Amino acid sequence: MRHELTVPAGAAAGRLDVFLATALGESRSAVQRWLKAGQVQVNGVVARASYEPVGGDQIVVEPVVAVVESVAAPELPIVYEDADLLVIDKPAGIAVHGGNGRAGESTVAEALRGRTTDPDPDRPGIVHRLDRDTSGLLVVAKSAAAKVQLQEQWRERRVAKTYLALVVGRPQPAEAVINLPLDRDPAHPTRRHVSPGGRPATTRYRTLAEYPGYAYVEARPETGRTHQLRVHFAAIGHPIAGDTVYGPPKRPLGLKRQFLHATALSLVAPSGRRLELHSPLPADLSTVLSQLEGPYN
Repeated sequence: MRHELTVPAGAAAGRLDVFLATALGESRSAVQRWLKAGQVQVNGVVARASYEPVGGDQIVVEPVVAVVESVAAPELPIVYEDADLLVIDKPAGIAVHGGNGRAGESTVAEALRGRTTDPDPDRPGIVHRLDRDTSGLLVVAKSAAAKVQLQEQWRERRVAKTYLALVVGRPQPAEAVINLPLDRDPAHPTRRHVSPGGRPATTRYRTLAEYPGYAYVEARPETGRTHQLRVHFAAIGHPIAGDTVYGPPKRPLGLKRQFLHATALSLVAPSGRRLELHSPLPADLSTVLSQLEGPYN
């Protein structure tokens, strides 16, 4: 639907994406998608989200509705469910929400939209996230109230998370804490990097097994920064095997994705029940371990 707006004289509109979200009653993420796609013009010129409108500006928004083939909802095994939440065992290759999805792709948020009353238009019920190519335990709230309560536990670091990873080389010492602040990489906005001015980030790890050229580790992030484990292990010289963003460009050992799995969660459900949940290593990653172990048993 085409929208035409004139910015009122003397208006302090702020950023264009914020102004349009308010003026049109749309989510900011939807407006930002239109801006990135070049579907917003100010005074006849394609505009950026950071532009600050001034009185008299003529704004035209003409979103193009993409026609895509329908995609079957992904199979999402449920590990636990109660009146407030469900926990799925997310397969690799599925984005958690639309911001990371591809056109026509069904995400976790879309697949489970009918299981939550959370009104968030973009991330209904989504409490936290896993990267597309990371598998494992993911919590989805069934209501907005449950979502707020669960996200508070994440913010206050009361959720214990455990991951299994195969890293390149053998970290020394075999058990340690990585304390390296992380920030958005200005050269690659979708990536993160270690930066003295970044947000504090802490990862505890211990080596479970060693193989020629690799180590199998258990990692426990105490903070929840984007790409935290991937950046931390790369920063100490031991990138996660198969991670072509922060590690070598070619995947080894027949891997089709990064060797990273969210294997355990410990949290308190809104009901007050303590949950200790586990997910076994998926078959594709178990096969890689078997390949490494075979000649050395």
